[in-house]
Amino acid sequence: MKTKLILLGCLLAGSVLAYEGAALLAAFEPAEETPGGEVGTTDDHGKNAFSLPYPGLTDQQKTDFVVGNSFFKKAWVEAPSSTKARDGLGPHFVAQSCGACHTLDGRGAPPDFANGVQQEQPMALLIRLSIPGQKPDPVYGGQLNNRAIPHVKPEGQVQIKYETITGQFADGTPYELLKPHYRISDLAYGPMHKDVMLSPRIAPQMIGLGLLEAIPEADILANAAKQKADNLGIAGEPNYVYDAFAKKELIGRFGWKANVASIGHQSAGAFLGDIGITSSINPKEDCMPAQTDCKKAPSGGKPEIDDKTLKQVILYSQTLAVPTRRDADSPAVLRGKQIFKDANCVSCHTPSYKTGEFKAISQLANQTIYPYTDLLLHDMGEGLADGRPDGRANGRQWKTPPLWGLGLVHTVNGHTRFLHDGRARNLMEAVLWHGGEAAASQRYVLKLTAQDRENLLTFLNSL
Repeated sequence: MKTKLILLGCLLAGSVLAYEGAALLAAFEPAEETPGGEVGTTDDHGKNAFSLPYPGLTDQQKTDFVVGNSFFKKAWVEAPSSTKARDGLGPHFVAQSCGACHTLDGRGAPPDFANGVQQEQPMALLIRLSIPGQKPDPVYGGQLNNRAIPHVKPEGQVQIKYETITGQFADGTPYELLKPHYRISDLAYGPMHKDVMLSPRIAPQMIGLGLLEAIPEADILANAAKQKADNLGIAGEPNYVYDAFAKKELIGRFGWKANVASIGHQSAGAFLGDIGITSSINPKEDCMPAQTDCKKAPSGGKPEIDDKTLKQVILYSQTLAVPTRRDADSPAVLRGKQIFKDANCVSCHTPSYKTGEFKAISQLANQTIYPYTDLLLHDMGEGLADGRPDGRANGRQWKTPPLWGLGLVHTVNGHTRFLHDGRARNLMEAVLWHGGEAAASQRYVLKLTAQDRENLLTFLNSL
């Protein structure tokens, strides 16, 4: 280690001269190389980089991980079926498995377009629905399901059109952004409520979720207090939501608006809302009063996923390891890290935490992790606003997403679509969409030289 530090010091000392104006490099922190801590990090950087378990699991946890993986990734089928453990799909659904949206436990993408024409219905992109008062649409409920089993009508079809927005960096380099517009067609049960609000949500990657659950609530609230004290225009707020497992209100950590408090609640909710699978947590099929064909559809059991299997899927979702960093000590990455700090991106994308006690998986306690999120809600400006409240989140607020694993999305999923609806085609577009509380950071990036823009992206892709 001493030899490595000496070599690194020489490298950094020489590399400063390579940057125009002897640009400042951030310090290298060795713990950054293992962002999931000692028990939650994997060295795999290939196609399965997001699909490996925490190295520190017990033998029983490893067994539960394998079973949970099976029920997460394999397709559910309509009832009745000889596959009793896996029937009960629908009646309405978005996908036939969790893994169909979270492909290889990674990030979803909006549907492909060719010559400006949408090629398919979205699967990894779902549409949440509500009317004023945070009530579900009276005909279609809280989420549009664009697929259905035989003899049941899909609720509707999602149509997307993109508007091109142009701009340029301070050095004259042009850029283009795509702004999506959403419309629901082919409604099966009549019109939606006249005041219905639509909120698109892309499937996020699954790594490190248990570690995020293990972050002490006090540390999340400390983020909000620090932002207020710094008085730099950043004003993160926690979301508080009811958790079906704890049977009380907890601080939100998951979902694009921090609208879910635990992976247990998220898993049971996704089984019902996305696949149509009931559980002891959500025992009733999600059929609205007008959907008579849905209410007549056969069931796969009561419930359709038993408690033991649901717990195994939850453990699987909690214990997907975080890949190690790539070239974390290189001069370009360290320069990008400094730019990330100078642009005040670190105010919301809080780099590191020390995890607290976590009863579900005790090994996750006392881990130094680098997720780069404050788990708080922020006003991201009108450009990203969906206009739809969710818990205590208003229509302009989104939770700061974790950044770990960003640089491996293309390797795992074959695309680089980012933000809550996948509108950004690359990381720079994602940065340029930042408004509201992040507008000053966006303006900082617009003024960067081409070399420093590249350094910033190199840092982000090392995460």
